[in-house]
Amino acid sequence: MGRLQYLGHSAFYLEGSGIRALIDPFLSGNPSASEDPGVRSDLNYIFVSHAHGDHLGDTVAIAERTGATVIATNELATWLGGKGLNAEGMHIGGRSKFPFGRVKLTPAFHGSSVFEGGKMIYSDIPCGFLIEVDGKKIYHAGDTGLTVEMTLLEAEGVEIALLPIGGYYVMDIDDAVRAVGFIKPRRVVPMHYNTFPPIKADPQDFAAKAVNLALVTIMKPGESLTF
Repeated sequence: MGRLQYLGHSAFYLEGSGIRALIDPFLSGNPSASEDPGVRSDLNYIFVSHAHGDHLGDTVAIAERTGATVIATNELATWLGGKGLNAEGMHIGGRSKFPFGRVKLTPAFHGSSVFEGGKMIYSDIPCGFLIEVDGKKIYHAGDTGLTVEMTLLEAEGVEIALLPIGGYYVMDIDDAVRAVGFIKPRRVVPMHYNTFPPIKADPQDFAAKAVNLALVTIMKPGESLTF
C-alpha cells in the first residue's frame, strides 16, 4: 500500500515499495509548508517538475544531504548534476523503469528558469509526472494550464491526479475541473493555491464542481492518504 502526504503548495511526499520520494520540495520560504526541509533523511528520489523556486525549492540541499536521485527533464538534470547531485534526466513523453515502478514525463504549459547571482542562468521545459507505485499511477501535473494532451491520460488509468487550481500562473478552478473530465482519475487532489495572493482559490468550490467526475480529496498540509 502506498502513502501520499501533502506538504503544502505543490510539494508532496510519496512512499511505496522501493520509493521514499519528495515531489517539488518547496519547503523553505513556503508559508504553507508542513515541515522543515531537514526533517527527512531516508529519501531515495526527488521529482522536480521545473526550475522555478517554488518547485525546485530545497532540492539541492536535500539531495546533497540524503543522496537522493533527482528526476527531472534532461536539461534541468544536467544543471543539477553540475552541482554534484545524482540526477536522472528524462524528457516529455519518455517513460522509464525504476526499481519501484515506472515514470513518464508529461507535457506542462508553463515556463522555467533558475537564478543565481541575481541573473537568469538557465531555462528549460517544464513537465508533469506520471509515477507508478505499487501498481497505481499518481499524476502530478506540475505547473500547467489546461492542455488537450491531458485527454491522453485517461488511457493510463490514473489513481490520483494532483492538479493546480490557483489560476494566474496555472489552471484556475474551472479549467482544473475540465482537466478532471479529460483525465478521469479515481481521485483528485487540488494543489498550488492560497500560498500567495495571486493564486487565491477556494478548494471547496473546486470540489463542488468536480464532485461527479472523481473522488475529490482536499488535503491540508501535513495530511496523508493511502492508495
